Amino acid sequence: MASEQRRKRRAADHAGTTPDDEAPWADLEMTVPTDRDHASVVALVECALVELTHEAVGAVFISQQVGRSTRTQYVAGDDVGEQFQKRRFDDRLGWHETTIPRRAVRDELITQLSRSASTAAERSGEGAASDPDVFVVKPVRELRTP
Repeated sequence: MASEQRRKRRAADHAGTTPDDEAPWADLEMTVPTDRDHASVVALVECALVELTHEAVGAVFISQQVGRSTRTQYVAGDDVGEQFQKRRFDDRLGWHETTIPRRAVRDELITQLSRSASTAAERSGEGAASDPDVFVVKPVRELRTP
């Protein structure tokens, strides 16, 4: 009951700071590599974790590699945001789901979103054409599931 009241209060607070047709988490997205500094990446991840805890949204990190793609989804597993479901889809290996603590989600996202252009090139094969990696927050109903 108390968590539902907090959720409604936060939704009302957000409603006063965002346009009516735009959700508060709608601009939480980024391509990797990025020119953002480390503090900006950390702030983005912290904002995403707050939204995951209080809204019906999930964070998705899509990594493109030569001949392969992986999609990692993070969804809050409890009302207090201490446990998250991590769903990973690999084109070759299929789906794998596990529960991980908030700290692990935070660390993983910061590491993934802080990759430099050289790290991304090494990962995908030097000189190989590859789409940039993408991080986005979207409604849970729009997440792909196994």
